[in-house]
Amino acid sequence: MAAAALAAAASAAAAEPPRNAALHALFEREFRRGLEESPESATFLGVRGYDDRLADASPAAVARRRARVKATLRELERFDARALNAQDRLSRDVMLYDLRRIEAVDKLFGTLPFSAAGDPFLPISTMWGPHYTWTGLAKATPFATAADYHAYLKRLDAMPRYLSQIEARMREGMRTGWVAPRAAMERVPSALDVFAGEDVTASPLWEPFAKFPDAVPGGERERLAASARKSLAAVHAAFARFRSFLRDDYLAAAAKEPAASKLPGGMAYYAELVASNTTTAQAPDEIHALGLAEVARIRAAMDKTIGEAGWKGTFAEFVAFLRSDPRFTFRTAEERLRAYRDIAKRADAELPKLFAELPRTPYGIRPMEAYEGDNADRYIPPALDGSRAGFFEANVNNLSKRPSYEMESVLLHEAVPGHHLQIARSYELKDLPRFRRSSFYTAYGEGWALYAESLGYEMGFYTDPYQRFGALQAEALRAVRLVLDTGLHAKGWTREQSIRYMVEQTGVHEDFAVAEVDRYIVWPGQALGYKVGELRIKALRARAQKALGERFDLRRFHNAVLDDGALPLAVLERRIDDWIRNEKGRKR
Repeated sequence: MAAAALAAAASAAAAEPPRNAALHALFEREFRRGLEESPESATFLGVRGYDDRLADASPAAVARRRARVKATLRELERFDARALNAQDRLSRDVMLYDLRRIEAVDKLFGTLPFSAAGDPFLPISTMWGPHYTWTGLAKATPFATAADYHAYLKRLDAMPRYLSQIEARMREGMRTGWVAPRAAMERVPSALDVFAGEDVTASPLWEPFAKFPDAVPGGERERLAASARKSLAAVHAAFARFRSFLRDDYLAAAAKEPAASKLPGGMAYYAELVASNTTTAQAPDEIHALGLAEVARIRAAMDKTIGEAGWKGTFAEFVAFLRSDPRFTFRTAEERLRAYRDIAKRADAELPKLFAELPRTPYGIRPMEAYEGDNADRYIPPALDGSRAGFFEANVNNLSKRPSYEMESVLLHEAVPGHHLQIARSYELKDLPRFRRSSFYTAYGEGWALYAESLGYEMGFYTDPYQRFGALQAEALRAVRLVLDTGLHAKGWTREQSIRYMVEQTGVHEDFAVAEVDRYIVWPGQALGYKVGELRIKALRARAQKALGERFDLRRFHNAVLDDGALPLAVLERRIDDWIRNEKGRKR
C-alpha cells in the first residue's frame, strides 16, 4: 500500500502543470499596487521606495480602490483553476477569498465616501490610529543616509493632509450614523497629547533626529533637524486640531450603544466581521455557546491550579493575594525586560524539538512607548527580506499591573513559537508569491499564537502553579472574548456587564478589563479569531495523530501548518488533509 501510494503521489506530481507566469505576474502586480495604495505597509515590510509618502484617504482614492477590487476579481476568475498546479490554484483561491471578503464588507457601507476596500469607518481608536502607525514607521524606516531623512521629511509633510482626510471621513460617519460608542472613545483624545504639544522633540516622530548615523555629516544634521522642527510644528498643529475635533465634535455625536449590529449595516455587518475574522461559517450564537463552554472548562482548571498552590480561600481572594505579593512584580523596567529576555532564551532552545525547519530571522526585545499607557505587550514583524529583525515590545509603563506570572505565556504568544516564528517563517517561503508570504488572517495568526502558548507545557514552561495560573488566565481571556464579542454585538450585552463578567471569570484587573472591552467594542469580531483558530489547529493535530498513529511527527506537522503561509482556516484544513495523505505514503 505504501509503495502504491508513493507511486501515485509521484505520478500526480509529474502531471502537475508548470507555474503559470501570467497568474504570477498578476499576483506581483497586485502586491505592488497594494504597496502604492498603502506606502506605510511597504515600510513595515521593508520594501524600499515608498518611505516618502502616506496613503491617500480621499474619496477619489476610495473609489479607485473599490474599482480595483472589482476589476481584479473579474481578472482572477478568468484563470481556469483546473489548469493550474496546486500552489497556483491555492494562491488564486486565497486572493479570490480576500477580495470577495473585502467586497462583501464594503457593500454594507453603501456609497459613503469614507468606505473603501480595507479602510475602516473608524480610522482611530484606543487600538489603532495615525499616532500608532506613524510611531511604528519612525522605528521601521531605515535611517542610514541623508536621503533617508529627506524621504521621512516628505512623509512628515504629508501627515496634516492625511489627518484632514480622516477627519472628513469621520464627519461623514457622524452624518450617516457610522460612529463608535462614546464610552470606548473617551480615552482617545488624551492619547494624542504628546503629538499635539508645543515641544516637537517630545514626540516619538522626532526620534530619528535625536541621533544621526555617521554617514550624515554635521552640517547636514543641523539642516535636517531644523527642517524636522518646521515639519513637526505643522504636524503637531494638525494633531491639535484633530484632537479638538474628537473632543468637541465626535464624542458628542458618538453612539450610546456598543453593538456593531446597531450601526447602519445592521446584523449583516457584524456577521460579515465574524466571517472575516474567523474565516469560518460559524454564526454568532454558535461562537457564544462555544465561549461559554470554554470559559467553564478553563475556570475549572484555574480552580484546580489554585488548590495546587496550597490556597484555601476563594478565587477572588487568590487573585487579590497575587496582586499584593511583591514576588510577582518588578521594581524597574529593566528588571522586567531582563526577565523576558531570559524566557526568550529558554524558549529558543526548545524549538528544534517542535519544528523540522526554523526561520533564520532573529527577534529582539524592547520597551513599549510610554504614551501607549496600559496597552498589551505586542510583536512587531521583521522586514519581508530579512533586513530588519522582528521585535517583541514589552509594556513596562505600569509595573504594578504587570505581574510576572503572565510573562511566560505572553512571550510564547508574541515571539516564539508564536507570532515571530510564524511570520518570520512565512516571510522566508521564497517560492510563494509575495502577497501570500505577507498575508495575515486573524484566526490563523492569532490562533497559531494561542496554540503556541499551549506548547509551553511541552517546552518545560509553567512548572509552578503561579505560572500555570498565568497561562490559564491568558487562555480564559481568549475564551471570554468569544462570549463578550458576540454578547456585545449580537445579544444585547452592556459595556458594564461585559467588564464585570471578564473580571469575575478571569481575575484580571478591572482597568485591564475596561481596556479589553473597549477594544471589542471598537474592533468587532477581531477578538473571536484567537480561540476559534487555536481550537481548529488543535483539532487538526488530533486528526493527524489519529490518522497517522506512530507515523505522526509533531515537528513535521507544525511545519505543515506553517509552510503555506497564513491561510483561511477552511483552506488550512484542506492542506492538512493533503499532508496526512502524503505522510501515509512517505518513505521513512
